[in-house]
Amino acid sequence: MAEAHSAVAFSFAITHEGFDINYDHEVLNLVFNSGVRSWKKRVARARNGIRNGVYPAHIQSLWLITAIALGLHFAGYNAPFNLTNRILVHLPSNTMNWQICACFLTALAIWLSICFTMRYTLKLLLIYKGWMYESRAPGSRVSLPTILWVAVVRVLSTWNKPSLYSFQGSLPRLPLPSVHDTMARYLRSVRPLLDDANYERMQGLAKEFEQTIGRKLQLYLVLKSWTSTNYVSDWWEEYVYLRGRSPLCVNSNFYGTDAIFMNLTSIQSARAANVISLLLNFRRLIEHQELQPIMVQGMIPLCSWQYERTFNTARVPGLETDRIVHYRDSNHIVVLHKGCYYKMTIYHKGRILRPCELQVQIESILESKATPLDGEECLAALTAWNRSKWAEARNTFFARGINHVSLHAIESAAFVLSLDDEPFEFDLERPELLDSFGKKLLHGNGYNRWFDKCFTVCVGTNGRVGFNAEHTWADAPVMGHVWEYIFGDDIDGYDETGNTKGTPEFTPPTPTRLNWDLKPCLPQIEEATICATKLVNEVDLRILVHREYGKGFMKKCRLSPDAYIQMALQLAYYRDAGRFSLTYEASMTRLFREGRTETVRPCTIESAAWVKAMMDPSTTNDDRVQLLKDACDRHQLGYQDAMCGRGIDRHLFCLYVVSKYLEVDSPFLNEVLSEPWRLSTSQTPHGQTPKMDLKKHPNCISAGGGFGPVADDGYGVSYIIAGENLMFFHISAKTTCPQTDVHRFANNICQALADIRSMFEQHMKDHPQPAKKLTNGVSK
Repeated sequence: MAEAHSAVAFSFAITHEGFDINYDHEVLNLVFNSGVRSWKKRVARARNGIRNGVYPAHIQSLWLITAIALGLHFAGYNAPFNLTNRILVHLPSNTMNWQICACFLTALAIWLSICFTMRYTLKLLLIYKGWMYESRAPGSRVSLPTILWVAVVRVLSTWNKPSLYSFQGSLPRLPLPSVHDTMARYLRSVRPLLDDANYERMQGLAKEFEQTIGRKLQLYLVLKSWTSTNYVSDWWEEYVYLRGRSPLCVNSNFYGTDAIFMNLTSIQSARAANVISLLLNFRRLIEHQELQPIMVQGMIPLCSWQYERTFNTARVPGLETDRIVHYRDSNHIVVLHKGCYYKMTIYHKGRILRPCELQVQIESILESKATPLDGEECLAALTAWNRSKWAEARNTFFARGINHVSLHAIESAAFVLSLDDEPFEFDLERPELLDSFGKKLLHGNGYNRWFDKCFTVCVGTNGRVGFNAEHTWADAPVMGHVWEYIFGDDIDGYDETGNTKGTPEFTPPTPTRLNWDLKPCLPQIEEATICATKLVNEVDLRILVHREYGKGFMKKCRLSPDAYIQMALQLAYYRDAGRFSLTYEASMTRLFREGRTETVRPCTIESAAWVKAMMDPSTTNDDRVQLLKDACDRHQLGYQDAMCGRGIDRHLFCLYVVSKYLEVDSPFLNEVLSEPWRLSTSQTPHGQTPKMDLKKHPNCISAGGGFGPVADDGYGVSYIIAGENLMFFHISAKTTCPQTDVHRFANNICQALADIRSMFEQHMKDHPQPAKKLTNGVSK
C-alpha cells in the first residue's frame, strides 16, 4: 500500500479544527511539468500543421509578399486584380491602419493562391510513375518527359526543407486497377502453378467473376477510393491484423538484430541506457516533425503516416477484433527483468534523462534482489495466447484494481525494455549461436516479450541488442529506419571502460515495481504459458551468413539484386520441394498516401522456365543466362507494377471484403484467397537515410531480421543485402512439418547462389566484354 499512498498528490479533510490540507510537492511538480510538456507539444503540432498545410511554399514568404503589396499600394500602383482597393471598400474606413490591413489581406490571398498552386502542381506531378519504368541499364537514355518531370519535381520538393509530414497532402491516392487488368495479371501469375486442366478451370472462374459479380463489387471499391484516403489500408489493418485470432508470437510479430560485426560494449546497462536515449531522441524528432521524410533518389517522397504510432502504442485484445491504442505522450518505459516488471521514469525536471542517468536506473534494476509475484514471471504469455482468450482474461481480471493500473502502465509506456539474463552471441565458426540469437528475438521463451507492445527492445547480458515488433501499427521499413538511427549514433556513445559517457547531474528517480494480484487468473496464465511454449518449440530458425559474394557481383551481371535473389530462392525451393509454389514478396506502396504494402509474385512463367532449364543438363549455359535475364526482367516489371498501384492481391482482397459485406458468395475469390503462401519472402531495407555511413563504419550494419512461416508447410525467408560481398538470410519453418527443414533449405540457397555465379562466370569467360577506351587511348 506504500505505493498507493505515495501516488496521492493532494488531499484535504474537514476536522473540528478546520481544514486539513496535505499535498506532495514532488508529485504536483511532476504533474505540472507533464502539463507544460503537453502544451508545448500542442503548440508545436499547431505550428507544424500550418507549415505542412502550405508546403512546398515557405510560410516566411508571406511577409515578403506583404511587403511587396504595401510597397505597391503606397507607391500608387494597383495590386493584381486591384485586390487592395476592392478589399478596402468593405473595411470600416480608409485610414492608414485599414490600408495596411487591406494590403495584408491582399498579400494573404495571393500567397494562399501560390501555396495551393504549388501544392497541387506537386501532387499532379507525383501521380506520374513513368520514371519507375525507365531503363537503368548502362548506356540507356531517359525519355524527355521524365527528364522534364525530374527537373520540376526536384525544384518543388527540395527548395524548402521538408518536415516529416510535409508531403502528406501532396501524395496522390492509391489508384484502383480495373477488374479486367487484375484478372489478366492474376491468370498470368498462376500459370506455372497449374496444369492445363486446372488453368482452364481457373480461366473460366475468372471470366465468370469479371462479367458478373466483379462489376458490382468494383463499383463499391470505386466509391471507396473516392471517399477514403487509401482504399486498402484501413481494411488491411482491420481484417488482416486486428481481426486475426491466432497468437501474435511467431505468427505476426517480427524481429531485428544487432550490428553483429561490432561490439560497442559488453556492459548490459550501458548499452540499454544508450539505446533508450537514442530511441527517445528519435521519438522527439517524430513528435516535433523534425525527422526528414524518406525521399527516393533524394526528391520523391514516401508516405510518413506510419511513424505516428512508432512509440506509446499497444495492440489491445478484443473478443472479436483487437484495436490499436496510441497515447499522445508517455513519460515512462516499462522494464522486464527476471520476471519482474518495473516502471522507469524517463523525464526529470522537464527534460529527458541522459544516458549516464538512465544507466544508473537500469543498474538498480539489475542489482535488485526482487523475485516475481505469483504468476508474474509468465504474465506476458497472455500476449502470446489466442487473442479472444486473452481478451476474455483481460476483461475479467485486468479491468479494475492494481492489475488495471499496472497493465495500463505497460500499454501506455513509450516501449518495453527486456533485460535478458543470458547473452546474445555470434561467431562465424558457430552458426548455431546466431540462430539462437534470432530465436530469442523472434519469440524468446514465450513469456519474456510483451508481444502487444509496439516494440520490445531486448538486451543480452553481453550488451548485444535486438527488438521484437508488433506488425499492425507499421511495416518493417519503419522499424528499420529506427534501427538505422540507433546504429548511426550508438557508435560514439561509450567511454573507454564501456560505460555511457558523462556524469549524472542528479540522482535519477528509482524505478518502481508494478504490483499485481494474479492469483485469480493463475489457471489462465498457466494455459497461456503451455500454448506459448508449444508455439515456440514448433518453430525452427536458421540465419545464413553468405559471404562469398553480394550485390557487387549481381551488378556486374547487370541484374537487379532483388530479382537475382528471388530467382535463387525459386531454384532453391524447387530443389527442396520438387515443385513450384505460390510465392509472396512484400513491396511497398508508400509512393501513395497511407500506402503500406503490395504483393509481388516472383514465381512467374519466365522464372519457372529458367528453373527447369537449370534442372535440365541438356540446356546450354547461354540459354540459361538468357532465361535468367528474362525472368529477372519480368520480376522487375512485377515489382514496379506493385509499387505503382498495379498489383494483384490487394485489389482482390478488397473485392473479397466487399463481397462479404454484401453477403455475396464468389467461388473465384474464395479459391484465390484460400491459396497458401508456402514461400513468403521479404527484403529488409537498409541505407534508407544517409545517417549510417557504411564507408566510414563498414561493420555498422544490422544482420537484418525475420519472421515466422506463413504456412505450416512452408518457409518464411527474410534477407538483407548488407554489402558488396555480404548477405543474410533468415529462414523459418515449422518443426512439425516433415517436408520442411530450414538447414536443408539454407544449403539449397547456398547451392543456388553458387550455381548462378558459376553460370555467369562461364558466360563472361565465353563472351568477354571488349575493353573500354579512354580519350587518351589507354584501355580502361
